[in-house]
Amino acid sequence: MHSAVRLRINAMKRNNVAHKWTEYQGIQNWDGLLDPLDHHLRMEILRYGRFVEAAYNSFQYDVDSPFYATCRHSKSSLMNRTGLSQTGYRLTKYLRATSGLELPHWIKKAANTAMNRSSWIGYVAVCEDKKEIARLGRRDIVIAYRGTATCLEWIENLRVPLTELPNNDSYSGQVGPRPMVETGFLSLYSSGTVGLPSLKQTIHEEVSRLLHSYAREPLSLTITGHSLGAALAILTAYDIKVTFERVPLVTVVSFGGPRVGNKDFRRSLDEQGTKVLRIVNSDDIVTKVPGFVVDDDNVEALSCPWWIKQCMMNMQSQYWLYSEVGKELKVNNKKSWYVNGGIMNMGMHHDLKTYLHLVEGFVSSNSTLDGSTKAVADGYF
Repeated sequence: MHSAVRLRINAMKRNNVAHKWTEYQGIQNWDGLLDPLDHHLRMEILRYGRFVEAAYNSFQYDVDSPFYATCRHSKSSLMNRTGLSQTGYRLTKYLRATSGLELPHWIKKAANTAMNRSSWIGYVAVCEDKKEIARLGRRDIVIAYRGTATCLEWIENLRVPLTELPNNDSYSGQVGPRPMVETGFLSLYSSGTVGLPSLKQTIHEEVSRLLHSYAREPLSLTITGHSLGAALAILTAYDIKVTFERVPLVTVVSFGGPRVGNKDFRRSLDEQGTKVLRIVNSDDIVTKVPGFVVDDDNVEALSCPWWIKQCMMNMQSQYWLYSEVGKELKVNNKKSWYVNGGIMNMGMHHDLKTYLHLVEGFVSSNSTLDGSTKAVADGYF
């Protein structure tokens, strides 16, 4: 026990980020930190990945259980049950996502609980350990989301045409293109039922409470997720910046996230100062969907017939033209000690555990060296 405590204390000393925490949270868009990957940033990425793992491990997947699609643990025990008791964070709020789809009654009856409209999808946690706050250089609020797990979430993922963000006061007088996002992601974020608030409403209430509680101290908001959770993390960050006048640095750390919105949505995120770090496996197909990515400025330079260029120019009106957001850290299966020489299926390319192993071993885009032993030696796993 004592040796474990000493190991953690030594690890904290070696991985103290207080001196430049805003840089690790993306204030300078992670310039000079990604290639080669800064060791402290690697540890922070892996640390946030563990919060997402906890969301996955806490979900009740058994459709025959009366507690299907809920959290398997109480708020007071989740951190202990998922191995996060030493992080210094306290869980403050459970989060549920609700599908806006209205299915025929006979389908809901036949599918029974498998078609639950609302499902537990993550949580909010706040760092309260004084030593960890000192190591981080601020009090950190984490919002963590799991990826797709229920039938309705899979269906929502397929609703890929872009839709305009509602009640966007910043763009109320704008003529022409406006921020748009994937229909299904927006549905899961903004839909609610009678007696059950939407994920958006829950986020508003909890973030408002926390910002008021910790208004007099350095604070950060870190939103992290995998797959569908990565998309919801970006929507959450955007919404927080639109909703609240005074917010701390808002950072998204996403793993294996799909595309979320159009170029005007990307421009809005940039103008807000929202920082997005997308960890992308080059072999993960999920990161290359939905829609198409073509910048209008580059269409004329394409060597293709004029009618193809015209189709690309008109795609915006067809709600299929997406844009990548934020800064990308691209990892690769072929350079990983975890998968090198093995046969991986498409699901494994996208798996969160694969992502964490790839980040753990990533040194730079030009290196085949493996940094995993360094991460393990520092006592994070």
